[in-house]
Amino acid sequence: MLNRLEMLRIFCAAAEATSFKEAAHRLGISPQAVTRAVKELEQLQGELLFHRNTRQVQVTQVGEELAAKAKERLLAVDDLFQTSAKPGSNELHGRVRITAPIGFGHKRLMPILMKLTAAHPQLDIDLTLSDERVDVVDEKIDIGVRIGFIRDSRFIARQLAKVYLHVVGTPDLIARVGAPVSIDSLNQMPVTGLIDRNTGRFWPWIFAADKQWTPTQPRLSSADTEAELIAVTSGLGFGQIPDFLASEFLAENKLKIVLEKFSPEPWDLYIYRPQRGPVPARIRLVFDTLVEALSE
Repeated sequence: MLNRLEMLRIFCAAAEATSFKEAAHRLGISPQAVTRAVKELEQLQGELLFHRNTRQVQVTQVGEELAAKAKERLLAVDDLFQTSAKPGSNELHGRVRITAPIGFGHKRLMPILMKLTAAHPQLDIDLTLSDERVDVVDEKIDIGVRIGFIRDSRFIARQLAKVYLHVVGTPDLIARVGAPVSIDSLNQMPVTGLIDRNTGRFWPWIFAADKQWTPTQPRLSSADTEAELIAVTSGLGFGQIPDFLASEFLAENKLKIVLEKFSPEPWDLYIYRPQRGPVPARIRLVFDTLVEALSE
């Protein structure tokens, strides 16, 4: 017995042709194969689909109605196998789901994605910004950006750049309370504290030689990196801020680095995607664009 999808394709070709021989020629098969497919379909339907005589075949009314429905369904099936990029078009179609840390997403990712979507208006971005751990497999995420370590064999990951952590404060704050001279001296300084949403505790500040220090009584406590940045740039206290958030303020002398000799080794910035079959053109485009832009 023929595959039913193929049976319908042959039947539709026969319904549009003047003879089974013409339908066979269009499909590149034998007239006998067309006849066999039509007979099998008639048995399945329990209806006569063609009137036959020695000179020609003519589709019945039932056959016409079935051919109209079958053609519509076949077009829908064919559409499932179309690539994101339509022939003769530079546009890419479809949705790409991305996750990234909040601060990094706002500061670095959004400008790249806005430029990309402007160049490809049919490309849709579903962006999840979160400092919590997101399981890209369970959440059906296409592309992830992470600062830290990637050791999951389910992912294809690429290291893009280094992320430096700086303890910073405003010039006014330093003039008012002085600059910390040691890690322990932070206990006597006004500081900010960033809360780890996964644990509800403060993120420890990281220093060279694997040393850590955790705020105990910060002037501002928040799980939002941008809120902490506002507090630090407003002179409320010292904070440990990644360079992608602090760089423009440092360049404009609105923030100063302190405890620089205790600065930790930089963290790695990764982009990754799940290992699951072929990569659609739209996902490949976004992945490659982010790799190029963030590697700079």
